[in-house]
Amino acid sequence: MMAIDPKKTLDAYKAKRGEFRILEVPAMQYLMIDGAGDPNTAPAYSDAVTALFPLAYTLKFESRRALGVDTVVMPLEGQWHAPDMESFTSRRDKSAWLWTLMIMVPDHVTPEMFADAVDAVEQKAAKKKQENPSLRAVRLETLDEGLCVQTLHVGSYDDEAPVLDDLHHRFIPGSGLRMTGLHHEIYLSDVRRVEPARLRTILRQPVERVS
Repeated sequence: MMAIDPKKTLDAYKAKRGEFRILEVPAMQYLMIDGAGDPNTAPAYSDAVTALFPLAYTLKFESRRALGVDTVVMPLEGQWHAPDMESFTSRRDKSAWLWTLMIMVPDHVTPEMFADAVDAVEQKAAKKKQENPSLRAVRLETLDEGLCVQTLHVGSYDDEAPVLDDLHHRFIPGSGLRMTGLHHEIYLSDVRRVEPARLRTILRQPVERVS
């Protein structure tokens, strides 16, 4: 049995608090689902999480059974944007946020494996008479972010604003870069088990060099 933990091997999952680092993020495959609204109150957000994790675990167990590869289930991630990006830094108007929640899955996960996993999760939920309304909205997609800047934020999600403001308005332009893709967060801590002051989140911003 081959055991894999991409968090320990991929540079894209490494960051230090207080350090903005420029790196090349390789193309990776994700389970993805789109939504909108305040993550603390929008039903669509909790429905998305409820859809993603059973799929990720089903794919883990099938990979172990069929391929002899045991990969850890990766952390929840999110891409965030809004019509006015100041919603993330100054106003923090969460009701205006648009998001894509994601969990990275290994390259050996095929579209056929994904489709079978969706069916299996749906059947299991039906037997338990549980609802999973967003399950069929999940897709398997490759994301290629390329050149990025990232850092580690330790603390409450609501305390990210000064870090993002520094990243967007000082470090990126001061490094001869400009923002290109969507703001990306990787949630290394389980919010259900870790107090807000100790939450660890990688903050990532795709960029390009100014010619």
